[in-house]
Amino acid sequence: MRSVNFARPPSNDLHAHAVSRLRSHSTELRVRYAETDRMGVVYHANYLVWCEVGRVEFMRALGRDYAALEEQGTGLAVTEARVRYLAPARFDDSIRVITTLAGVRSRAVSFAYEIFNAATGERLATAHTDLVSIDSAGRLMALPVEFRAVLEAAL
Repeated sequence: MRSVNFARPPSNDLHAHAVSRLRSHSTELRVRYAETDRMGVVYHANYLVWCEVGRVEFMRALGRDYAALEEQGTGLAVTEARVRYLAPARFDDSIRVITTLAGVRSRAVSFAYEIFNAATGERLATAHTDLVSIDSAGRLMALPVEFRAVLEAAL
């Protein structure tokens, strides 16, 4: 899996500023045989798995490791997921997932995704997820202040 950052042009040359302005992130992966159905087409639920991969890599590119967030007692639970399928992906295709931060609220964050065949550029699907911040017991909580600030700076 390969990740590529798409940052907005920074107003100066400071690396920290450029990272804080990251709004979209691109991740590439290859379709595994286990992700396909009997027709040789990627099973529809796997697109949501690819969105998760894109989301985790987006947060890593912001310098916020999702595993560390969970270790600190904060989880992000998906409350809504939508996928629009445009064309099929097949075994061994190279896939590019572009993850874009769509919104941040006190207890929630939203992401938009575009999934492409990396070799042909054909758009395969679009998706959107909404997530809420929960504590280790699964109760709704505010996003950690520092994490929310990093996300808001990326908008």
